[in-house]
Formats: sequence, structure tokens, C-alpha cells
Amino acid sequence: MRKSWLIGALMALALGFGLAQPANLKACFIYVGPIGDVGWTYAHDEARRAAEKAIPGLTTQYVESVKPADTLATVDRLVAGGCNVIFTTSFDFMDQTLEAAKKYPNVIFAHASGFKRAPNMLTYMADFYQIYYLNGLMAGALTKSGKVGYVAAFPIPELKRHISAFALGVRAVNPKATVNVKWINAWFDPVKAREAAEALMAEGNDVLAFTEDTATVVQTAARRKVPSFSHYNSMYKYAPDYVVSGQLVDWSVIYIDILKKVQNGTYTPKNLQNVDYWWLAREKAVMLGAQVGMPINPKFEPALKKATMTVNGKKVSVYDRVMELYKDIQSPNPKWDPFTGPIRDRNGVLRVPAGRKMTVKELNEMQWVVPGVVGPVPDEPK
Repeated sequence: MRKSWLIGALMALALGFGLAQPANLKACFIYVGPIGDVGWTYAHDEARRAAEKAIPGLTTQYVESVKPADTLATVDRLVAGGCNVIFTTSFDFMDQTLEAAKKYPNVIFAHASGFKRAPNMLTYMADFYQIYYLNGLMAGALTKSGKVGYVAAFPIPELKRHISAFALGVRAVNPKATVNVKWINAWFDPVKAREAAEALMAEGNDVLAFTEDTATVVQTAARRKVPSFSHYNSMYKYAPDYVVSGQLVDWSVIYIDILKKVQNGTYTPKNLQNVDYWWLAREKAVMLGAQVGMPINPKFEPALKKATMTVNGKKVSVYDRVMELYKDIQSPNPKWDPFTGPIRDRNGVLRVPAGRKMTVKELNEMQWVVPGVVGPVPDEPK
């Protein structure tokens, strides 16, 4: 009797301190696009499969091309199917994920790119803003017209942050250059992406960057012999003569870390209110590259070594500056950050005082854009 009581007490204690492990760990993923998009959703699904291989006992399931309005209904089906960890992988899913977390308090939720949390809902992001600045440096060096085009999905803080970092890089090299933005209001729409890219080139933009989940912009730019930058995954193979570099992601480092901590009891449905992953190049969640292992396409290295910019009163090559900063942001304690003040928005309002860096909260809620960004920006503060 005493032995049985003691075992029961120890089990209750373990549960109370979050040490109990789920008997069957089933992680389910809700995707905003198709897994074959070559971009955002493909990268998440690659990471899902990597996590399944890396964690013994883990099973996974995914649902692709989910409309934001259908998030809660999709969660209902996944919970009924035994999912005890659910990843919702788009900013658009944020509010319904929070609603689902309240509806299912014993299920762990993880939401990508958002900022709302709950005791059983954490947030996570592999963010590119530092990488975008480095690509902006290269775009600023390569443009001859002084006009760089950007095909943008939705005007959410994530994109305003990335476009602004990119523009800061462009103008660090070419102070009079502009980053001209066309919103397509879609994550996955090759037709709209192609039309926007063609319109930007017709308007004189001779370098292109983008946020859309296919290789359409890269391919469209290559047909006009216009340099461009990969997004989320390597797109080098689609235009090896014209992809300069890009933003590459490895979501698996985040997924494996979260799921191992769920499995060993570190994370429970009661202690996630303040858990926010903000992983960058330092954590190996993001990389600079035309493809993995190729930070800069060798075809563009001579031009970038020839191009110069002024840093602390000294002239340096753009190539050297990119590589210097990339080395820094991969170090354990990076010294540099693109959003270090003083920074004013394009309306002249001081947003970051001299010597201060923007906080993660400020970056996640950013609605303004920097000087040099051209085009309407919904919800922009005046």
C-alpha cells in the first residue's frame, strides 16, 4: 500500500512540475500553401520530415493549402486525430490559433511569425531581416538604374521589416536608389508574381527581390537577364546566371528543439506564455546564399568586389562588407544589427534613437518603412 501510494505521489509530482512525457508524440502542421511551392511551405515540410527522422517515437501529419478562415476547423480535425502538438505556419493563422489554444488547453500550439501567446501556445520565427540587409547591399551595388523592384505578398509587419532592412542595405551602397514595391496580396500566386515582376522591369527596375512562395520572380527576371535573389529555398537552379544570392532557411533546428523539449517535459501546456523563438543566422536557422554552401554566386563576385561603399569613413568593397557582416551575425555575440539608430521612417519620424537597437517586440509589430521604399504601404503610420 505504502509503495503504491509513493509511486502515485511521485507521478503526481512529475505531472505538477511538467516532467511527464506524452505517451505518443504526434506533431501536426498546418500549411498556408502547397508543399511543392519551392518556397515557404516547402521549407516547413522539409523541416517536418527532418524532425520525424531525428526524434524517435515522433509521428507527424500535415494539411496543406489551408485558408486562414479554416484554421480552427482544421485544428478540430487534427485534435480529433490525436495530435498533441500543432504548428500553424503562417502569420494569417494567428488569431484562430489563439482561439484554438483556448479551446484545447491540453494541446500544445506553436505559431510561426506571430506575437500572440498563451500558456499552451508559443511563437517562433526564423527571421531574415539581417540577411535581407546583406542582399540589399548587393542589390545596391548591381543596379545601374538606381531602381530595385520588390514583389511583396501581404503588408504585414514581417514584410515591412524585411523590405526596410533590404532598402537600408541598398541605400548604404547607393544612397539615391529606391526600392519599388508591388503588393500582390497572395503568398502563392505565380500569375500575380509574374505580372508584378514584369511590371517592375517595364518601369526600369533592373534588380528584383520578392516575397512569394515560388521561383516565378527568379525565372521571370532571368528571361530579361535581370539579377534576382532566392527566397526561402535555393532557387539557383532556376536561373544559375542571374540568381545573385538570397535568404535561405532551416526550420528543422527550431522544430527539433521544440519537440525534444515537449518530449522530455520541459515544455507543457501550462508554461509557454513567454516562449518565443527568434532564431537568426547565429542559431543556424537562416543563411545567406544563392544555394546552401554558396553565399554569393561566383558570377557576381567580380562586380561586387569592384563596387565600393563607405564604412566609418573608409572605402571598402561591397563584397568584403557583405562577408564581414555575415561572419559577425553568425558569431555567438553579434555586434552589428541593421536596425540600430538613428533611423527615421520615410515620413521623417524618428523611430529608433541613436545607439539603440530595435527590440524583437518592435520588429514583430513594425508598421512603418524606411526612406527609399516607394509605393503605397497599407497601415503605415503618418
